[in-house]
Amino acid sequence: MDTMLEARLQTQQRNTQNSQETSLWSSGFGMKLEAVTPFLGKYRPFVGRCCQTCTPKSWESLFHRSIMDLGFCNVVLVKEENTRFRGWLVRRLCYFLWSLEQRIPPCQDAPQKIMESTRVQNVISGRVPGGAGEGQVPGLVKKEVQRILGHIQAPIHPFLLRLFSWALLRFLNCVFLNVQLHKGQMKMVHKASQAGLPLVLLSTHKSLLDGVLLPFVLLSQGLGVLRVVWDSRTCSPTLRALLKKLGGLFLPPEANLTLDSPEGVLARAVVHAALAPLGLWTGVLAVLRSLRGWGYSPRVCVRVHLAQPFSLQEYTINARSCWGSRETLEQLLQPIVLGQCTIVPDTEKEQEWTPATGPLLAFKEEDQLLVRRLSRHVLNASVTSSAVMSTAIMATLLLFKHQKGVFLSQLLGEFSWLTEETLLRGFDVGFSGQLRCLVRHTLSLLRAHVALLRVHQGDLLVVPRPGPGLTHLARLSAELLPAFLSEAVGACAVRGLLAGRVPPEGPWELQGIELLSQNELYRQILLLLHLLPQDLLLLQPCQSSYCYCQEVLDRLIQCGLLVAEETPGSRPACDTGRQRLSAKLLWKPSGDFTDSDSDDFEEAEGRYFRLSQQSRCPDFFLFLCRLLSPLLKAFAQAATFLHRGQLPDTESGYTEQLLQFLQATAQEEGFFECADRNLAISAIWTFRDLGVLQQMPSPAGPMLYLSPTFTSRENQEKLEQFIRQFICS
Repeated sequence: MDTMLEARLQTQQRNTQNSQETSLWSSGFGMKLEAVTPFLGKYRPFVGRCCQTCTPKSWESLFHRSIMDLGFCNVVLVKEENTRFRGWLVRRLCYFLWSLEQRIPPCQDAPQKIMESTRVQNVISGRVPGGAGEGQVPGLVKKEVQRILGHIQAPIHPFLLRLFSWALLRFLNCVFLNVQLHKGQMKMVHKASQAGLPLVLLSTHKSLLDGVLLPFVLLSQGLGVLRVVWDSRTCSPTLRALLKKLGGLFLPPEANLTLDSPEGVLARAVVHAALAPLGLWTGVLAVLRSLRGWGYSPRVCVRVHLAQPFSLQEYTINARSCWGSRETLEQLLQPIVLGQCTIVPDTEKEQEWTPATGPLLAFKEEDQLLVRRLSRHVLNASVTSSAVMSTAIMATLLLFKHQKGVFLSQLLGEFSWLTEETLLRGFDVGFSGQLRCLVRHTLSLLRAHVALLRVHQGDLLVVPRPGPGLTHLARLSAELLPAFLSEAVGACAVRGLLAGRVPPEGPWELQGIELLSQNELYRQILLLLHLLPQDLLLLQPCQSSYCYCQEVLDRLIQCGLLVAEETPGSRPACDTGRQRLSAKLLWKPSGDFTDSDSDDFEEAEGRYFRLSQQSRCPDFFLFLCRLLSPLLKAFAQAATFLHRGQLPDTESGYTEQLLQFLQATAQEEGFFECADRNLAISAIWTFRDLGVLQQMPSPAGPMLYLSPTFTSRENQEKLEQFIRQFICS
């Protein structure tokens, strides 16, 4: 759910000052753009498609071409037409009448169904460790099941739910101008609900109001009452009892006990029978922690994004066939970092940062892996289905292109250019309107982090405020990174390939002379892919790294940064008529195929590329490299901090040490975009997977130690040099 101040700005009449201004032109394209639209051509880009490899049937059956023709609806706009009645009194009571007409399914006999479930019966019969056994009285077990179930949920109170819906509708109309919902996305959810199977929705927690807003939206669209999982530790007993009457679910304390605890066996069995087939972990929607921080700011607009549904049963069947050999980051990257070898192993990286909660630990190792990889699919869909906001585009331009300042007239053209580039990559934007009004409105949202200086001829100079405000701009710009991630990875890989050949401050023409072989590019891209965290790359677990390497290379060619260079005597790359399918290619696994003929890496040895010499390429290349600079600079500074940090220490303690070092370095060198706690945590986790840091148990909890391999300054410097080769100053 994205919050914004004006999702669609109304076209305004130009005042006297605007009528005297010259026409503004888009940099790089020479196109006059007076307005910004959230689409290119006729339709908006449709985002959030499910995985075609793991869920091909859902990918096709739960999508229709006409979905893109549908627009948005305002779910909090309730009029006389939304009720069955008409008249002047209905127009004044339409909110209350609308709440009375909402469909609330009748309560079912949940305790009896749970008692008859296989898992609970196994616990009663003693067929699982910690079970009751034959000596346990069935009546006592049934009472215990009812006690646990009473802690989880309670029968829904229809009148209380309707009253709450009416009050919530009035509250949302007071807070928001509108709540936008894409009709096409909602149509897919309706189509999935017609199968008669339960729907499990996952939320990315973008707002504190998710736990209240999402059930209201789905109830208003005729999907019935949504059961939302809440954290019982953040609710008082009175509030917990009220939320149960409204459809809330609460995890019993026994379910989080250790696996060998007999008290938690029955509780986990009841939770498993009461919720989703993969357990509670996959059914967590939204947690409303507190509304204390919610202030009454000007009325805003929100948009609820829904990715394409898919069949969980279909995923569990198909996902297991995509599993291949994997190695840890330490096995893949540490020998190359230390210079012990130069060949990148032909295998995938195993990196799982999903927290191992109590319900997840109750599964087998194979099922745990299935849930973790499902989370990566869900994360990919949630990020790609979220619209890019105007503040993210503005922060990206100010941070990575114009940190020293830019005139408003130039900023207008580059804002429209970057918006168009975002749409060309299939991402949605959450704004539209007249260009000048939109840019000024965006700058007003960032007024605490930018300075506006009026200069001659009525123009404005926009300058980012130095200091911690750059850290906030870096957080906003991270929302745009997924749209340009492939090109950014490719540009940083090319930078690392040229680091040992051409001085970084050398002219662009000198760098364009160098020939870059396809195998060298593949290797450099793979090294960077292994270094970057998986939650940043958003790689689907069914996608191989080599396929992604080819995708990165294709993107660099499509955007014009790389041009093919034919070596004398070699067959042109476009000459596919005489190419033969080798036996190796014929018998390659299906997951290794891409749309191009360059999967056969042995034939790629004779293919070379150069950097394009077009006038716009140097600036665009630097822009792409700088998109990853906050993370890579944080990693490099974390490597510098290894000989200064106080180890052993807990993870939270070492995070505070590293964060203080990043903040002190930012004051000295001005790199405030790196002084972020999330970047510090990501660096520590990556170094732990790389074998730089080791985690060992202790009476005080897990402690971090410096690995014996990296106690020497020489190896620490090798690690820092390996990271800095990808950074473009």
